[in-house]
Amino acid sequence: MKKLPYGISNYEKIVEENYEYVDKTKYIEKLENLSEPNIMFLRPRKFGKTLFTSIIENYYDVRKKEKFEKLFGETYIGKNPTPNKNSYDILRFNFSGIDTSTVESTIQGFKNKVANSINLFVNQYNMDFYVNYEQDAEEVLDSLFKAFELQKLGEKIYVIIDEYDHFANELLGFYPEEFKNLVSKNGKIRKWYEILKQGTETVIDRIFITGVAPITLDSLTSGFNIGIDITQDERFNEMMGFTQEELIKLLDEQEISKEEQEKILPIMKENYDGYKFTLGGKEEIYNSTMCLYFLSNYTWSREIPNKLIDMNIASDYNKLSRMLNLCVGEKREEIIKNTISGEGIVEDIIQKFNPAVEFTEKEMTSMLYYLGYLTIQGEEFGYPVLGIPNKVMKEIYSEYFLDAIQKQMNIRVNDNTIEIIKELATEGKINKITELLHIYLNNLSNRDYERFDEKYVKIIFYSIAMGLGTYRVKSEMEVQRKYPDILLIPKYKSKGYYSVMIEFKYLKKGEKEKLEEKQKEAKGQIEEYSKFEEIASIDKLRKYTVVAVNDEIYIEEII
Repeated sequence: MKKLPYGISNYEKIVEENYEYVDKTKYIEKLENLSEPNIMFLRPRKFGKTLFTSIIENYYDVRKKEKFEKLFGETYIGKNPTPNKNSYDILRFNFSGIDTSTVESTIQGFKNKVANSINLFVNQYNMDFYVNYEQDAEEVLDSLFKAFELQKLGEKIYVIIDEYDHFANELLGFYPEEFKNLVSKNGKIRKWYEILKQGTETVIDRIFITGVAPITLDSLTSGFNIGIDITQDERFNEMMGFTQEELIKLLDEQEISKEEQEKILPIMKENYDGYKFTLGGKEEIYNSTMCLYFLSNYTWSREIPNKLIDMNIASDYNKLSRMLNLCVGEKREEIIKNTISGEGIVEDIIQKFNPAVEFTEKEMTSMLYYLGYLTIQGEEFGYPVLGIPNKVMKEIYSEYFLDAIQKQMNIRVNDNTIEIIKELATEGKINKITELLHIYLNNLSNRDYERFDEKYVKIIFYSIAMGLGTYRVKSEMEVQRKYPDILLIPKYKSKGYYSVMIEFKYLKKGEKEKLEEKQKEAKGQIEEYSKFEEIASIDKLRKYTVVAVNDEIYIEEII
């Protein structure tokens, strides 16, 4: 049985050390058949972008000609090679890990990355070339191209740029003005891309650029106005990440029985699936790194991991949440509320961002799509309908939402998660979790209450509940075309924990006389839902109505 390549993005290592590989090589052929040789392709973090660039590198590298059969013999492209296989000198750049604490460190880090990549290139392809680390990055690149043209007659370069936007996103999140200077007309980064463009007229034959977001494209492409962005091309929707079929094949190869698959596939689907990057995409995609994390734990323990997302992955997504701060005002909060509540956002996806212009809700929605917080879930009037792809993303969203509220209220809420879970699980009571809800409501300003509603109360409660690892939180789960507000279902049924169903209502300040009416309305809904088999079959289910009147909370259990 082959090993799982969790955290490994070197294709040669995967093949030579007998790791599993989900074959994506048919896309090499599709990319080569495009009329445009210079390509941009974006995906959220942890979708296998670096591994794919490694596949491209190994396939086209002239130095790997003798190893072609070993590296690709069992793959699609090995059985269907293209005319350009093993025909290029590969110049590869990876711009992750640059220190962006200052503009100077960013420029120096960029220079070093460029110089180191070029130094590796000239050694690999036996060039007589001195890399001057004192020169600016664009000068080193320009000198290389001139030397290559003289020394390597008839040879061509394939340029691969991985994480092209990594340092730019980091910089923009903290120092937007400094970012603008770097990519401005006279900026060092833009000048480098201008030299890269000039190289396509002489020694460069193909370019493949990948990253997360097109945050620098509007500034850079004025100096690099070549190539096409195939991010939303339906032909490449499944190029990265796992399809359901690919995941099942991987489970089979890991000797996970059909009985076990019936147990773990629904969990993996709920937490890692749901991504669609193009309107015409045929399938939803699993986040491949999250799947490999799950399986690397499951294959040795045969137990579902307690934590369904690796902390390294979670931190990658969480640190990018500061990009949301580029959108100011109430619209940002409204988008967050709508997405957490499950409302789809109908919005065209921006293909180039201009950081010189303040982010509106349209830019923010598009950024959430590129970061993987939102994905295409449908179509309306020819526009994408965007929503949260899966439970893992909902958890990260919820954590961000509560943290944003706490910062807004200038408070820090004590974490009493264990006490909340204990009360829920052993008694089926909601006193402690609603106490936490009350803290949030009590600290919100009068201005917030002016635009407060039932949805806001439910979202705060939902976000709190999402942090309870012991429970699955179902928000407005469809039951015979009815939608209970919140269902809390224990993850581990064998432990005999209670389940809880809650129906929420909200009254504004001064409407307390309507309390009994709202409680009666919520009770009627609970009783109606309880007649359905999906609800009636839930063991140890306790049911409550929760009515918030401004910052007061009234709980009634329905027997």
